[in-house]
Amino acid sequence: MDKEIPPGAPNLRQKELEEISSKIADLEKWRKIFISASLLLLQKCQNPKPDDDKEDAAEATTSCLKQDQFPSDSLHSIPKTLLVSSNLGGQPISLEMAVGLRMMLFGSIFQVFSYEWKRAYFRFHEPCADLAYALEIDKGGAIAIQMAVQVNIIKYLLFVQNKEEKTHLQSLCELSQKEQEKALVSALTDILWTAGEGQKATICLVSNDTYWAPNIDCEVDNFTERVRLFDFFEKEAAEKFLCDHIHCLSCEGSHGVILFLYSLLFSRTFERLQKDLDFTTTHLLQCRSGTFICRQAILNIILTGRASPHVFNGVQKLDAEGNVQKLLHGVSSRSDVGYLHWSKDEVENHQLLQIGSMLKTPKLPIWLCNINGTCSVLFSTNRLLLSDWKMEHLFDLYFYNGQPWQKTTVHLTVDTHSHHWEEKHCEEESNAKKRVPSVEMAIRTKWKGAAINWNGTIPF
Repeated sequence: MDKEIPPGAPNLRQKELEEISSKIADLEKWRKIFISASLLLLQKCQNPKPDDDKEDAAEATTSCLKQDQFPSDSLHSIPKTLLVSSNLGGQPISLEMAVGLRMMLFGSIFQVFSYEWKRAYFRFHEPCADLAYALEIDKGGAIAIQMAVQVNIIKYLLFVQNKEEKTHLQSLCELSQKEQEKALVSALTDILWTAGEGQKATICLVSNDTYWAPNIDCEVDNFTERVRLFDFFEKEAAEKFLCDHIHCLSCEGSHGVILFLYSLLFSRTFERLQKDLDFTTTHLLQCRSGTFICRQAILNIILTGRASPHVFNGVQKLDAEGNVQKLLHGVSSRSDVGYLHWSKDEVENHQLLQIGSMLKTPKLPIWLCNINGTCSVLFSTNRLLLSDWKMEHLFDLYFYNGQPWQKTTVHLTVDTHSHHWEEKHCEEESNAKKRVPSVEMAIRTKWKGAAINWNGTIPF
């Protein structure tokens, strides 16, 4: 006669089985972490990089041990509504392409994007509100790409769809959701088309099929192996396709920023990227503090169409050992949008990055700003600001940094003829205890000695 089963025993056994399964899953996760870290360390030892990349190698190896670098795939599964059918056309990503992507981005086939990168996508603030034109910004290294795209969104809204010499900030605050979507599509298409030198744009989307299996040649991340590439040889066709599928980049869970980055590299092509770069930059992302941040080359390709590693004008020659000259690649032409840079630490160490006139004085008054390592946007609504010197005596600029606490666009008034203020400014700079807002210092890298009125906003 069978023994009587105590009440609740099946539930107890089920819980025990679930606990055992959970522990097995944890062991498998840590096994992958240590294998990946060991392989990466072995690769770095067998293929030593120049001195400039030694810190990257050490940090990359350490970052492998961070738990958020290898979370379970279930945390990053893309919703089915954001997947495209393999019957849509295009071509599946090959293992060779995936390896090329990894090497170009990380300098290693064993690195994958962190959780912060995977959750980043393109989304606007509420329509018909003060920041309707502005993207909501995520944490982590993807910020720089989102803000660089933001620069191009403002370019479209102020100066592409609007042909007037001067418009008003209010026009940026009256956007509907449909207008926001159109601005994003136009900005992304223009960036990809420019990167493809006006000949081709490639758009990467995730499909519902997997095109290559896990192997020693490339770490899987549960979405790169499912990417399809769609090539377009007419800008209008690329824009229409992106308009039809913009939700695949702008919805939560889409991995939208990474897909745009893949699209950008394939539009530029690996061959052109190799020509754009020089010996100072072997890959486009740098590991820092457990995440990956964008090197200058990524920002430059979004701003100018070329992955130039530096911000000075043209090409510079560097004398190396043995009287061998090496070339450093800067920005070769004046672009539509620009770039400003200010870092308190660099100033204190007398190493402030010097921006060339090609980026400092773009065709249109919009700048991506890197201020103390944080990206932001500075712009004017006056198309003629940089083409008519009389406009630069007294003018307005608008500032957006994407921080959660910023609820409205900051309005700044710049006066470049306040000579009496310049003397006061020199006194302030010589006083170590006097703090000048870094935003002002960034502006003065373009307009030296300018007086800046924050128009009621508390300077920060």
